[in-house]
Amino acid sequence: MLTAIVLIDTEPNQIPEVAAQVANLDGVSEAYSVAGKCDLAAVVRVRDHEALADAIADGISKVPGVLRTETLIAFRTYSKVDLEQAFALGLE
Repeated sequence: MLTAIVLIDTEPNQIPEVAAQVANLDGVSEAYSVAGKCDLAAVVRVRDHEALADAIADGISKVPGVLRTETLIAFRTYSKVDLEQAFALGLE
């Protein structure tokens, strides 16, 4: 499973509409409006690099109102929830 965080710049007057469309794309598990350098951040979870390319290049980038994307590919998860689940299974 691959996880990527996609930072999305949009037309300023289309943020909610773009977010709704992005959130409904295959592979996108969440979409957030954010403050900072970008307008939206989407979490993409897919099975392989081919599916990642489909989700971003053929999906997110083609949503009307999307100006630019930057993709951050996750290597490891350091979530407290994930660590607690691992310890519950007896893993260290």
